Amino acid sequence: MSVDLPIRKIIHVDMDAFYASVEQMDNPDLKGKPVAVGGSEKRGVISAASYEARKFGVKSAMAGNLASKLCPDLIFVKPRFDRYTEISKKIRRIFHEYTDLVEPLSLDEAYLDVTENKKGNPSASLLAKEIRERILNEIGLTASAGISINKFIAKVASDYNKPNGQKTVNPEEVIQFLEQLDIRKFYGVGKVTAEKMYQKGIFTGWDLKQKSLEYLDENFGKSGRYYYHVVRGIHNSEVKPNRIRKSLAAERTFSENLSSEVFMLEKLEHIAEEVSRRLRKSNVAGKTVTLKIKYSDFTLHTRSKTLPYFMSDKHIILDTAKDLLYQEKLNTSVRLLGISLSNLNTETKKTQEQKSVSVQLKFEF
Repeated sequence: MSVDLPIRKIIHVDMDAFYASVEQMDNPDLKGKPVAVGGSEKRGVISAASYEARKFGVKSAMAGNLASKLCPDLIFVKPRFDRYTEISKKIRRIFHEYTDLVEPLSLDEAYLDVTENKKGNPSASLLAKEIRERILNEIGLTASAGISINKFIAKVASDYNKPNGQKTVNPEEVIQFLEQLDIRKFYGVGKVTAEKMYQKGIFTGWDLKQKSLEYLDENFGKSGRYYYHVVRGIHNSEVKPNRIRKSLAAERTFSENLSSEVFMLEKLEHIAEEVSRRLRKSNVAGKTVTLKIKYSDFTLHTRSKTLPYFMSDKHIILDTAKDLLYQEKLNTSVRLLGISLSNLNTETKKTQEQKSVSVQLKFEF
């Protein structure tokens, strides 16, 4: 049976424990050992963990002191983002040999639309295998991939056979795949939402599918419509090669909690300088400054202020952040400060228009 739908051949490539794997590749002494990038035994948050560390329950966004308790032999390594960016650019050059429709999500993952590709290969599965082999042979790192009819399913599938594996969800397999999927595996369903769904008897895609659009709207707000459609395999978001940046930020976790605003202002100056540097490097400016404050009890507060003009100047960013800092009395000592700039002038730029592809439901994948 054939239907006219915007079904595409999408590959989601996700590097395996990217930061940690780069460190192990560059330093052979780290190979086969539990490695954490970022953080420390005392403070800080981990950016990435090697698979050897993950066996102990260590994962990204975990506090370093907790990680060291879970894995006493854990090796902490300082992040080298310049190096990760260098490797990422090499990986993207490989992607672009197959298609110009590449949408990076971060340094270590990207979507590729290979419905029509530079190799003239009708099999997205074979293309994904070839891309992964080239990344391994030319760079020395392993990658996993998900292949399916849209971005949502491809991203979910890329996590299935990690590390160094891939999974294809063919068009005729989509519905069954989604119905059997644990709700925690749905991209866009975080820990809090998953718990809420559990309380309402929603454990799998099939359970989610039984709920009406009205029910999901009422219980999950603006995300309800998204859940209603993706569980039915409907996700028409195209791969956007010119993905528009919506915000830019920098933050610092401190080795000791700060209780004095005088010390905080000193830290904010360095953070504002870093944000300004990144803005200039990206040639963008913004109107909305957001101050992020994480207290010693790990509660997180944000305060924002929108100016009537675009700016990227360090002094304006810092002055605005100072105003936000003094806006309310601090609850307790502070362990993290961050500044982000949003409402960027990039949001006024037009993205490229791309054509939807009308294809048969069953075709070579």
